[in-house]
Amino acid sequence: MNSIFDFFFKGNFFIKVLTFIYTLLLSWVMNGQVQEIPNYKTADVDLYNQIVKMDSIYFTAYNTCDMKTQADIFHDDIELFHDKGGLTTSKKELLESLEKNICGKVTRTLIKGSIEVYPIKNYGAVEIGYHKFYNNREPEAKSIPSKFIAIWKQENNQWKMTKVISLH
Repeated sequence: MNSIFDFFFKGNFFIKVLTFIYTLLLSWVMNGQVQEIPNYKTADVDLYNQIVKMDSIYFTAYNTCDMKTQADIFHDDIELFHDKGGLTTSKKELLESLEKNICGKVTRTLIKGSIEVYPIKNYGAVEIGYHKFYNNREPEAKSIPSKFIAIWKQENNQWKMTKVISLH
């Protein structure tokens, strides 16, 4: 003669009930914690336009090997963090490396609509976006979008890049 105890605790029924309750509780907890990432909307249109303009000026110089403009935009205390190349803290070495390894060899294009700009109080702004690099010596090579972050400092009404994080 089977008891109610045997009905609930023997076999698969008890495991199924526990699994069901666990799933409900987990779902309830997770729904309360998951938040949707909002679409970017600039808080300061003027700042956004200034940084997008500076990005364009810098990368036009980058693509055309205008070393003077690049030097003018880099802050004297530039820090470049490159996921493959490591950390560069010398403006002179960075410019020499760009001239040797990039000039005439690599072209950068911005992924349209990818730039986000956020103000940094009493300092400047942070720019986040996606871009592609093309090896001019391998025109058929596929380029994959990569993320970049640039910290811009405004000094004497001029924008200077102080830190760059380049991820590939």
